[in-house]
Amino acid sequence: MSKVILICGKICSGKSTYAEWLRVQNNAVLLSIDEIMLTLFGQHVGDKHDEYVEKIEKYLFEKSVEVIEAGMDVILDWGFWVKREREYAKEFYRTRHIEYEFHYIDISDGIWKARLNKRNSAVSANEVSAYFVDDNLFAKFEMLFEMPGKEEIDVWIK
Repeated sequence: MSKVILICGKICSGKSTYAEWLRVQNNAVLLSIDEIMLTLFGQHVGDKHDEYVEKIEKYLFEKSVEVIEAGMDVILDWGFWVKREREYAKEFYRTRHIEYEFHYIDISDGIWKARLNKRNSAVSANEVSAYFVDDNLFAKFEMLFEMPGKEEIDVWIK
């Protein structure tokens, strides 16, 4: 049976690049919340952002089961920043008897901040479709992120 690979890591840690590499290597389907959010709403959703993300997550969980049942591996690229989200995902797939792996992208704070600055420059120049992360958004993400324990992760990428 096919499996799902869940990519965990901070915003701009290299998750999407890694997820794309995995997609090609595994001939898999890549499901990304950011891709949907940016396509539908652009940079600025406002107060509805978290509500829309929650609805898209629910949809993509269900869609991933459909894709897996069709015989394709699935890559979920949306961070899984908090332990509660990781536990929900594990239970979701476990109860459906679907094999899953958590992959964590681990980078230093220095590299993380450099990548954020580089991406912000590319977003400002309209070179990439990604979120611009200002100081307020950076503080929000930094506060929300819960470092996974080794027991939660199947593949640890340094």
